[in-house]
Amino acid sequence: MDFGFTALALARAQFAFTISAHIIFPAFTIGIASYLAVLNALWLWRGDPVYLRLFDFWKTIFAVVFGMGVVSGIVMSYQFGTNWAVFSDKAGPVIGPLMGYEVLSAFFLEAGFLGIMLFGRERVGPGLHMAATGIVAVGTLFSAFWILSVNSWMQTPAGYGMNEVGQFIPLDWWAIVFNPSFPYRLVHMVLAAYLTTAFVVGAVGAWHLLHTPQSAGARVMFSMAMWMALIVTPLQIIAGDAHGINTLAHQPQKIAAIEGHYEGYPEGRVPLILFGWPDDKAEVVRYALEVPLLGSLILTHDLSTPLKGLKDFAPEDRPPSALIFWTFRIMVAMGFAMLAVGIWAGIARLRGRLFASPWLLRAAFVMGPSGFLAVLCGWITTEVGRQPFTIYGLLRTADSASPLEASSVGASLLAFVVVYFFVFGSGTFYVIRLMAKRPKDAVQVEEIGPTRTANASEPPHAAPVHKEDI
Repeated sequence: MDFGFTALALARAQFAFTISAHIIFPAFTIGIASYLAVLNALWLWRGDPVYLRLFDFWKTIFAVVFGMGVVSGIVMSYQFGTNWAVFSDKAGPVIGPLMGYEVLSAFFLEAGFLGIMLFGRERVGPGLHMAATGIVAVGTLFSAFWILSVNSWMQTPAGYGMNEVGQFIPLDWWAIVFNPSFPYRLVHMVLAAYLTTAFVVGAVGAWHLLHTPQSAGARVMFSMAMWMALIVTPLQIIAGDAHGINTLAHQPQKIAAIEGHYEGYPEGRVPLILFGWPDDKAEVVRYALEVPLLGSLILTHDLSTPLKGLKDFAPEDRPPSALIFWTFRIMVAMGFAMLAVGIWAGIARLRGRLFASPWLLRAAFVMGPSGFLAVLCGWITTEVGRQPFTIYGLLRTADSASPLEASSVGASLLAFVVVYFFVFGSGTFYVIRLMAKRPKDAVQVEEIGPTRTANASEPPHAAPVHKEDI
C-alpha cells in the first residue's frame, strides 16, 4: 500500500502527520499548566472560591490533554527507529542524550507531581499542593526547553564533531544545547503556547458569558485571557521579529522561500510580497502584490543591507516555497488578529463594557482555535523550510530514511490516520464537552458557616463559600 509514492515521501508524510497531531497538545498543556498555577495561587492569596472552581474546571481538561500529548509523543519517538534509522544512527550521540534529559528532568516532574495536583489538595494541604502545581508547570517548560534544543540543533548545528564512521559526536554540550537559534525558538514557542491557552480560555469564557452573562467564573476567565492577549501578543510579535533576523543570518534559503524572493537584492531595498503564488519551476511569484522597501525594513531593519534570493543557491539546496510562503502568512495573520482582539478588549475594559459587548465575545469565541492554527503553521514553516535537510546543511532528508518498502510505510501511515482520528478525535470531542459545561458544574463546594470548620483544601483566610456563589 504505497499510494503511488516513494517510501521517503510516505515516511515524511507520516512524521508530518504525527507531529502535527502531537504539537497541538503541548502547545496547550504548557500554557494551561501555568494558568492552573496562577489560579491556585490566587485562591490561596485571596480566598475567592471562584478561583478554586476554575482550577478544578481546568485541571480535568489539562489531565485529558496531557494524556493525549504523552501518547502522541511516544508514537513519534518510535518513528526515529522505524522510518529514520539512518538519522538516528548518525545523530544519536547528540540527539539521544538531549531527549533523555527531557524525560529525566521534565516528564518525571510532570508525571510525578500530576497526581498530587489532581487529587492531593485535601491529602497534602494547600502549601504542598501549590508546590506540586508549580512543579508540574515548571516541568512543562523544561519539556519545551529540551525538545526545542533538539529541534534547534537540527536547524543550527553547533558544538559537534564527526567520528570515523560518520556520526555526529558532542564536543561542547553548552554550544549544542544553546545553539544559535535556540533562545529565539524557545521564547517564540513558549509565548505561542501562552497565547494558544489564552485564546482557548477566552473562547470558553466568551461562550459562557453569551449564555450566562452574570457567571462569575466566565467573567474571570474572559478577563484574564484578554489581559494575556493584550500583553503577550506584542511581546510575541517582537520575539518573532528577532527570530526572523536570526533565521536570516543562519538559514537564508528559508527566508528567501518564505518571502518569495527568487531574485537577490545586492543593494537592499527589498519589497515585501504580501500575497502571490510562488512557482518554483518558473522561479517567479505569480500574481504578486508588493509593497516597495518594506521587506528590507522588516527583514534587516535597514534599506541598504543585501538580501540573497533562491537563485543564489543550488536548486537541490532550496526548500519548497509555495507551502511555507502561505503558512508563514497565516501565522502572521493570526498574530495580528490576536493583537486586534486584545486591543478591542482593552478598549472595552476601559469603557466598562468588557462583559457586555456581544460582538467582542463572539470574536473571542471564533478566535478560540487561532493559537493552534498559528502553531501548526509556524511548525510547518520551520520544518519544511529546513528541507532538503534533516540536519541543516549537513545531512539530507533523502539520506536519513530507513531502507523500507513503500508499501509498509504506507500501511503504517494509513493505520496512524485511522487510529489518530478515532482516539484523538474522541478525546478532543470529550474536552470540548468539558469546556461547554459551566465551571460550577465541575466541582461541589460545601457551605462553610460560622459553626463549621474549613477543610484542609482551604487557606486559613479563605472567604466563606455560599450556595449562591456556586
